[in-house]
Amino acid sequence: MRLSTYFLPTLKENPADAAMASHRLMVRAGLIRPLAAGIYSWLPVGWRVMKKVMQIIREEMDAIGAQEFQLPALNPVEIWQETGRVEAFGDTLFHIKNRPLVLAPTHEEIFTTIAKDNIKSYRDLPQIWYQIQTKFRNEPRPRSGVIRGRQFFMKDSYSFDRSFEELDKSYGLHREAYKKIYTRSGLKFFIVGASSGAMGGTGSQEFMVESPDGEDTCAVCDSCGYAANLEVASSRVKPVGRLEASNPVEEIHTPNIKTIDQLAEFLKISTERLAKSLVYKADDSAVLVLMSGNDQLNEAKLTAALGKNAKAMEPAELAAFTGANAGSIGPVGLKNFRIIADRRLEEANELISGANKDDFHVAHIDFSRDVKIDGYFDLRTIEAGEQCPNCGHALRIVNAIEIGHIFKLGTKYSVSLHANYLDEAGAEKPVVMGSYGIGVERIIACHIEQNHDESGIKWGVSIAPFDVHLASVNMDNEDVVAAAEKLFTELTEAGIEVLYDDRRGVSPGFKFKDADLLGMPVQVIVGERNLKQGNIELKIRRTGERKVVPGAQVLDEIRNLLRN
Repeated sequence: MRLSTYFLPTLKENPADAAMASHRLMVRAGLIRPLAAGIYSWLPVGWRVMKKVMQIIREEMDAIGAQEFQLPALNPVEIWQETGRVEAFGDTLFHIKNRPLVLAPTHEEIFTTIAKDNIKSYRDLPQIWYQIQTKFRNEPRPRSGVIRGRQFFMKDSYSFDRSFEELDKSYGLHREAYKKIYTRSGLKFFIVGASSGAMGGTGSQEFMVESPDGEDTCAVCDSCGYAANLEVASSRVKPVGRLEASNPVEEIHTPNIKTIDQLAEFLKISTERLAKSLVYKADDSAVLVLMSGNDQLNEAKLTAALGKNAKAMEPAELAAFTGANAGSIGPVGLKNFRIIADRRLEEANELISGANKDDFHVAHIDFSRDVKIDGYFDLRTIEAGEQCPNCGHALRIVNAIEIGHIFKLGTKYSVSLHANYLDEAGAEKPVVMGSYGIGVERIIACHIEQNHDESGIKWGVSIAPFDVHLASVNMDNEDVVAAAEKLFTELTEAGIEVLYDDRRGVSPGFKFKDADLLGMPVQVIVGERNLKQGNIELKIRRTGERKVVPGAQVLDEIRNLLRN
């Protein structure tokens, strides 16, 4: 491709709204241009990268027996209402004005409808179906360039099986395919246990790239490899436990005490024996959640424990339910509440909690004697430095970008949409499903996040828009132009993708800056001084290493560099 005629508008300055390196460089290097908040046009050089990533995805999905579909982005809203996901997605779901249609953020419902109409027997299973398609989510605050947009490309695939044992196999096939996709795309990644969220189901894992600008937070063990999204991460933490004495409950006056630390200081005790009370509403039910001291409640874990979404009770509601303000709520004598507690407090005694009237607390609470606990759950958010649940090594807390998510959906969608099959005995059973997503743009953005310097992008060979950036330094020198043209032809005929900077009236310095910004793996520089000696200069973009190579050996040397 000749740069003199190729549409590749590079920029010297960073866009004002770009905080992440990938966002800055994708705009400056002419991969994308913003159209509106969270909506980007893909320009020719960016689309070349996109197609290469999609091809890697297709090859690995086809390798596990998946079959490619292309489904409509416009969906009847009724199908989404059947599965309850109009409410689950809320305002992020785009609705078409004056039409009972939505723009799909994902396609579980539509694929399940196809399965419902066409899968009738156990002989039709298993199936793995996928597509690479535009998705729409009405992000309230689009940011980070293509990492969080309102329109984006997703590879979404779906497995249909006869049993949960067969689902495990389909899930495992996807997990291995994803590892190959990300490895081939040149990413350093890790896999974490995750919450299923609005997708539902029995289990899920996320594929993550560590990044200081990432929106997800994960716990990582560098010793054994344990990793989990903070929404589900656990650690080895000492239980509060029981003390030898277990005194009768006693009401104590605690005037003007507002925080856990103030209460611990006032009573001269450890914060861990203060049973902090948090009040939530789940549907129309009131729930009291008990945590130890300054442990922070993890609301994703709370949702999993309750099996439904819960919302913190407003102050006015709280007073009406309990007769006290937030700092004075407690479990003793509390009526009409479901009471659950974090596992650290299981069977603990000699605890202090609110008395359900302002400025008073109750001391010497024994959870096995004084309170009916409806269940103990892992509800706390872990902290950096706590011990890994597997090996005991200190955990790191890192920010990360999600690049893929796989779910064991089970029968959530097949039951809602009546996608059933007849088993060997003629009994009707729901199809067992899995769902598996990859953010295609995110692969590109994360590749740049991990492969750039102050001058620009450092593409890996597998997804680089071109293999070679060929620059003719002096377009006024006929010998230089002839040598560059000859090399352009030879490389192209050898199947090597070349971006040839044949622009006239552009200084060598500007060409070199554009070459570093664009970041092709190998730069080939044809200049008058080396050419007089019969040589061509090569530069490896990733390392900055330069080589002067005899002209007759250039093609072989470039092939070796690209292979390695």
